[in-house]
Amino acid sequence: MLRNKEVRQFAVLFCFIAAVSITLGFIVHTAAGILALASSAAFGAAFFAFTKARYKSIARISNQIDLVLHHADRLYIGESDEGELSILNSEITKMTLRIREQNDALKKEKEHLADSLADIAHQLRTPLTSANLILSLLEHTSDENERKAFLRETEELLVRMDWLLTSLLKLSRLDAGIVVFQREPVDVNNLLRAALRPLLIPMELHNVAVQMDAPEGTAICGDFGWLSEAVQNILKNCMESVGDNGRIEMVCTDNPLFTELAIHDSGAGFKQEDLPNLFNRFYRGKSANATGYGIGLALCKRIVVRQGGTITAKNHPKGGALFVIRFPK
Repeated sequence: MLRNKEVRQFAVLFCFIAAVSITLGFIVHTAAGILALASSAAFGAAFFAFTKARYKSIARISNQIDLVLHHADRLYIGESDEGELSILNSEITKMTLRIREQNDALKKEKEHLADSLADIAHQLRTPLTSANLILSLLEHTSDENERKAFLRETEELLVRMDWLLTSLLKLSRLDAGIVVFQREPVDVNNLLRAALRPLLIPMELHNVAVQMDAPEGTAICGDFGWLSEAVQNILKNCMESVGDNGRIEMVCTDNPLFTELAIHDSGAGFKQEDLPNLFNRFYRGKSANATGYGIGLALCKRIVVRQGGTITAKNHPKGGALFVIRFPK
């Protein structure tokens, strides 16, 4: 307690005032001197006891804070009847709860990061293994046609790995919150055409019919580039689902509450057990014929939600998958 500079200064000042008061009291009258002596002693004892109790409370709080810093599982800070210490108690309790929540969040983030790295390694291992195998076959193949076929397969694998890494990088940027979306009117017809343009050739090769129905002048507020990528990922999923001779419909509706974009394909739809996990990262479904990496729909949801929209997926009553994107007015 006396290590505190302010307490020492107060003690010196108190002793000086008490000595002066007692001296003057004895000069005036012996009884006055005794009364001054008794009053000074009583006040000094009361101050000492009160200050010691406060320092015990502060020491107890300090010990509890030290436990928090050393990752104690349990924390208890007793109630205090003193005004300022009660306030300090309350604030420290809030602080410790906040620290605990942040520690739990960081622990979950570390676990998520570890799982993500394991998934990424697993996703990359498959095409890398295939590429190594193809290169080994290419080394021992003299037939020119076979060599060209192996080279095409290798090129496709490299394109897939490039897409995977690019998508993972975009997901990481979205999760970290460092992507700045533009807020500007986006014409829905232009958005659908831009999303569809890179897929026209593969759709033509697989004879996939596309029908687009969007009222002229309908617009939503968002980032054109990111939104076109989100719609394109849905169209890729639909194209893989319908296979050859399939059909994809894109219908936009507008009302005073929201603008809705519905994308329906003629594929087999989703299994019921897959529906709750469709937008989870690296989820590829229970089907043995599931393709892809489970990245596209996860990226799509991040893009839409971060721009204030909602996205759902379900089975269409007439068969096939149905994706619904809504942007409130």
